Amino acid sequence: MKKVRITQIKSGIGRSFKQKRTLQALGFKKMHQSLEIEVNPQIEGMINKVKHLLLIEEI
Repeated sequence: MKKVRITQIKSGIGRSFKQKRTLQALGFKKMHQSLEIEVNPQIEGMINKVKHLLLIEEI
């Protein structure tokens, strides 16, 4: 599986409830936090739902 580094660059404030919960499910707790995650189809779908709030880099 490939790994990606995702960083939250925009706030979840003012976003829909589902988008806020998706950020929480990915593991974000605060702005500018970076996570390294192995991508599987479920994680990829979650990233695509909130990609406008994230910076995505392949490792």
